[in-house]
Amino acid sequence: MEESMDNRQIVVPDTSAVIDGILSGRIRNGELGDVDIHIPEAVMAELEAQANRGLEIGYKGLEEVQELQRYAEKGNIGLFFTGLRPNPDQVRLAKGGEIDALIRGTAEELKAKFVTGDRVQSLVAKAKGLDVDFEKPPMEEFGPLLVDEFFTPDTMSVHLKHKVSPMAKRGSIGNVKYEKIRDEPCTYGELKMISRELLERARSDLESFSEMSFNGATVLQIRNMRIAISNPPFSDDIEITIVRPIASVSLEQYRLSDVLKERIRTQRGILIAGPPGAGKSTFAAGVATYLNDKGFVVKTMESPRDLQVPQEITQYAPLDGSLENTADVLLLVRPDYTIYDEVRKTKDFEIFADMRLAGVGMLGVVHANRAVDAIQRLIGRVELGVIPQVVDTVIFIDKGEIAKVQVLEFTVKVPAGMMEADLARPVILVSDLETGKSEFEIYTYGEQVVVMPLGNEQQRSPSWKLAESEVKDFISSYASGPVEVEMTSDNRALVHVKDKDLPKIIGKGGKTIADIERALGIHIDVRKFESGEERKMRENREHHPIIERSKKHVILNIPDASGRDVEVYAGEGFLFSATIGRHGDIKVRADSELAYDILDAMREGEVIWVKEV
Repeated sequence: MEESMDNRQIVVPDTSAVIDGILSGRIRNGELGDVDIHIPEAVMAELEAQANRGLEIGYKGLEEVQELQRYAEKGNIGLFFTGLRPNPDQVRLAKGGEIDALIRGTAEELKAKFVTGDRVQSLVAKAKGLDVDFEKPPMEEFGPLLVDEFFTPDTMSVHLKHKVSPMAKRGSIGNVKYEKIRDEPCTYGELKMISRELLERARSDLESFSEMSFNGATVLQIRNMRIAISNPPFSDDIEITIVRPIASVSLEQYRLSDVLKERIRTQRGILIAGPPGAGKSTFAAGVATYLNDKGFVVKTMESPRDLQVPQEITQYAPLDGSLENTADVLLLVRPDYTIYDEVRKTKDFEIFADMRLAGVGMLGVVHANRAVDAIQRLIGRVELGVIPQVVDTVIFIDKGEIAKVQVLEFTVKVPAGMMEADLARPVILVSDLETGKSEFEIYTYGEQVVVMPLGNEQQRSPSWKLAESEVKDFISSYASGPVEVEMTSDNRALVHVKDKDLPKIIGKGGKTIADIERALGIHIDVRKFESGEERKMRENREHHPIIERSKKHVILNIPDASGRDVEVYAGEGFLFSATIGRHGDIKVRADSELAYDILDAMREGEVIWVKEV
């Protein structure tokens, strides 16, 4: 390395000054000349690390160094590389300021003018007694971007990739077309120029910012555009995707019922669900604006931030890389409502639940193909018993419109398809808000969580009555005594007959009842009429086990019948005989055919019961 000339001023830039091109800009303008520029090795190490990670700022900084090298070759300046490269420990502690300290140390050692575009760095350097030249980010009116030429008023997103013709999604939310917008493929140089312009705009525009940077991927927010830039090794080639909202929709345009508006206003837990591109975020922004106009304190949690909301609504990003930290701050801020865009990973659902249980009104945006799918995504992530406290309303958006609204309610009842009163358990009822009809029941059966769809009883009831009449007439031709029929589902009936008629209806080896089932097209459970005394005696000998499932076994627990010989039934169907263990358990290997029979019967709504013999 050549030594500096004694009569020249010495200038030491930091990383921000190099990336921002401050020195080359001054040389071009004639503001800087006949100086020796000493670039610390710590700056070069930082730029090299950023470029190796695929970050555009690293490439931009290295290009600035090359530009300074060209000026040095012309004799305009002297260019030197000074100081030590940071060691691994200093690199690891870079966020704590270790590399910045190395760079300042170089300026201090050379008694140089320290040039920076970083306000914090300038304040620390001044405190250390350095001669600091701080250049503030320029306040300027920004012109159009190169990507603007790809957009029309109805363009939702533009997709650019090396060697591929530019593509765009255009149209309304309900009618989007993915189409070619230019025959000529994108070139590498064109995409690099676009990406660097976007990066520069994100750095210099106070209303824009870099959302996140990874190895090979950068996400920017430039005004109302969300931009994702990907490079190898993350992607197979350079690609730029720009997404822009084409509409800001008022909640009034969705024609919400007064009941739904009231639910939204009463600080509930609401999921806004729908497939990708359905208009979930647009609706969420409309809800946020509506609540803000009603005088509520509304905040958002977004990664990245792209909801189009009024200035009064503060949009929060992950704090120190974590939305959990953001939630901690929000709980101190105490908003009336928080819009969580989007709830996807297990940690997101846990954060959503924690804030809702702390009393904050929560609206979460979730990808789902059906309204009930959004609820199912909570199962296993949130304790089943508190789901209705966390989420009590699901608004399903499809093609920009509200397609369905479901509400959740917690109760204790016998699940649909079961009959015995002692099978009552906590059940989450999922109902349609407008009709009030129950559509699903969610409950535990053993170790399984069952999401059971329900039919519309009022619509099915007449057909069930006709079916009961037909089954009764058919069975009566085999029975000499009375016949009672009860439809328990669309394809299952419970039939009671006298004891003496049972053999005639079931037949040898079950042949007759099988023929009847084939003729009627439904499954039939045949049981005998019982007197009160017979029923009491049967109940004393019959047991309804608690059924659990471990990794190795399906376990039937009957603690009050330990050591006794029993027969196990599913409905009226015999399964197997066994002796109950001394702890009241019957263990069936989980991979056995019997275990599959038990689980299949439970899924079909059959009652598993045990009779002493």
